[in-house]
Amino acid sequence: MILDVLKTAPDHAVPAPVLAELTALYAANREFQALSGDFPDPDDIRPEQVAAALAQELANPDTEVLMARSRGRLVGMAITLARHPDPADPDPWIGLLMVDPAVHRQGVGRRFAGLVEDRFRAAGRTAVRLAVLDNNPKALAFWTALGYEIVAHRRDRALDRPCAVLCKSLRTPRRAARVAVVDPEGAVLLFRYDNVEVGVHWALPGGGLEPGEGPRDGALRELREETGWEDLEPGPLLCTWEHDFTHSGLPVRQHEHVYVTRGPRREPAGPQLAAAHAADGILTWRWWTRPELAEEAEPVWPPELARLLDEWETR
Repeated sequence: MILDVLKTAPDHAVPAPVLAELTALYAANREFQALSGDFPDPDDIRPEQVAAALAQELANPDTEVLMARSRGRLVGMAITLARHPDPADPDPWIGLLMVDPAVHRQGVGRRFAGLVEDRFRAAGRTAVRLAVLDNNPKALAFWTALGYEIVAHRRDRALDRPCAVLCKSLRTPRRAARVAVVDPEGAVLLFRYDNVEVGVHWALPGGGLEPGEGPRDGALRELREETGWEDLEPGPLLCTWEHDFTHSGLPVRQHEHVYVTRGPRREPAGPQLAAAHAADGILTWRWWTRPELAEEAEPVWPPELARLLDEWETR
């Protein structure tokens, strides 16, 4: 399957052969047309009506019409909006996605939606939204199966129809693991970072997992790389949590396993330490007492680390 961007004349006129294909696609989705009310007669959708509808959409310079083709045949179309008219809405939208009923239940819609998401992801967008009419439970089931979540209920801007607004994160999933090393006085070692998206923050030794690597093994490897300490092992699981940030220029949603262990108070050391810290963006390090953690103005990851450590010590 490939995506083509609809090319139109300066007045948004659609080439006749393409307009014929699109009209056939609109007409084939008779059930949706009857629900939406976008055309006066869902049983008699005409090329001039489709042309007028597309021209109205394309009058917005942030709109694109994407056509999905398989072996040269049009199997779907989507209308996307790079920016919503509401300035408070930060995300692009999928305004419409239709698939030829002849290829329903063959995974075409899922692949098509994935290609549209990839297009937004490649443009650096971190989430996408869409609206589903309240009278269209099949569409709601389709989108929620693809990971979209309902974030609001409202009426649409065009025809005042009740609908659900759905959103999906486009961040790349990343798995990571960290270790909280607690000294005999209860202090914990933290590294300081400055991330392009989230700014300055403090985090435990650790980082992303390698392909096929388990979280405990990854936590051990990262601990040794970032501290030079070869005599510690990750202890029990302290918590898991997710957070968003930018890694190597890519917006990610990171899922972390955080382990805890006891160890002596000492400084990270080793011949490879400077290179490892430079590669990971580590600025400096220090040991933090519990009161210092509770009072720190700069963010500490994971949140509420002092409370988590207190609870671990009382288990």
